[in-house]
Amino acid sequence: MLEWDRTGVSNLAGEIALVAGFMMWVTTYPKIRRRFFEVFFYTHYLYIVFMLFFVFHVGISHALIPFPGFYIFLVDRFLRSLQSRNNVKLVSARVLPCDTVELNFSKNPMLIYSPTSTMFVNIPSISKLQWHPFSIISSSKLEPETLSVMIKSQGKWSSKLYDMLSSSSSDQINRLAVSVEGPYGPSSTNFLRHDSLVMVSGGSGITPFISIIRDLYYMSSTHKCKIPKMTLICAFKNSSDLSMLDLILPTSGLTTDISSFVDIQIKAFVTREEKTSVKESTHNRNIIKTLGFKPNVSDQPISPILGPNSWLCLATILSSSFMIFIVIIAIITRYHIYPIDQNSEKYTWAYKSLIYLLSISISVVTTSTAAMLWNKKRYYAKSDQSVDNFSPLIIESSPQQLLSQSTDIYYGERPNLNQLLVGLPGSSVGVLVCGPRKMRQEVAKICSFGSAENLQFESISFS
Repeated sequence: MLEWDRTGVSNLAGEIALVAGFMMWVTTYPKIRRRFFEVFFYTHYLYIVFMLFFVFHVGISHALIPFPGFYIFLVDRFLRSLQSRNNVKLVSARVLPCDTVELNFSKNPMLIYSPTSTMFVNIPSISKLQWHPFSIISSSKLEPETLSVMIKSQGKWSSKLYDMLSSSSSDQINRLAVSVEGPYGPSSTNFLRHDSLVMVSGGSGITPFISIIRDLYYMSSTHKCKIPKMTLICAFKNSSDLSMLDLILPTSGLTTDISSFVDIQIKAFVTREEKTSVKESTHNRNIIKTLGFKPNVSDQPISPILGPNSWLCLATILSSSFMIFIVIIAIITRYHIYPIDQNSEKYTWAYKSLIYLLSISISVVTTSTAAMLWNKKRYYAKSDQSVDNFSPLIIESSPQQLLSQSTDIYYGERPNLNQLLVGLPGSSVGVLVCGPRKMRQEVAKICSFGSAENLQFESISFS
């Protein structure tokens, strides 16, 4: 078991890789992953140990079988590390009474992303190693210089962030260091193919739908295409969660009633409270606290790491780095490995594998860094915009004020999805659902009925 053959299979290296892989596999079970997320997260850094000793175990020749996927992963991982090195410019935050915050970042107008995209966020003052993905609720078309994410307090990390912002006595915070990776999401989401769009959400599942509504709001304001009729069916546990509906409108201040531009109907259900018991907490629910930040000069807007033509630049990185890797290996093999193999003593597997891994790393780092610097010099001049004059406000708003003509609120009941979905007019009705598993399954069952042939089902899951 402790044998490490110089020119053959290494048993010890395989056992180390097996133990690392087993630990990662065990922590992926939902009971462990959900209750002990930090254990799950930190254990998965063992992928480095797993891949390294896997190569030592089978040798570089057999390790080339998963080589294409592993090579693309290395390029992607290094590009993500380049993006996350710099702190991004956090402009403002909105603190909602339902233990939810909205973070608003400065964004380079060249960064374009699709609705329902996600972004990884790291706040070193809370945890230097933890990166958490959050849904983007902004639209890159409607808000070309702002990117927003919504964070619901449902764990230790998010609870610390909410407590930090909600406990602030002033409306102006000097700075909050934040790093991001992304955004990541579908290349396109063609919601315009439907006659009408029905979005069903439960709790924080409303977040991807906010980005869809904002994106369609922009398309409607340009009058370039016909926008499908939208219906948002959202279920909340408490009346304070209704403040999430205020995030449908961005902080840029779209004071015009959204129903005058978009045909939208919002049906909000508060399941655990009756209307008579809500009046006492109405005032607290309606207050949304807005905080302003003073970023450092070194903080940068969120920008695409590879420029506007990222797919072309990524293809260039992959092809050029692979060619550099082949040239390096050819030179080392011809003038170093081959002369030793000609002698009686063969070149060891471990050293040969290590040389290959170092060559891959050098080629990836060189080409990725060069591409990043070239794009940064060509496309992204240093922004001279100042945020010192940002004047934070504490606003009082409610769904009734912002979307009074479009919102119906029902207390003490759950949405009857069968009644709300079956029989909708139109040849194509897109039904999107994001929420608990039981809700997604119920909507899928309704859409699969023979009498609901016009319903096109699509599920959005955070997991």
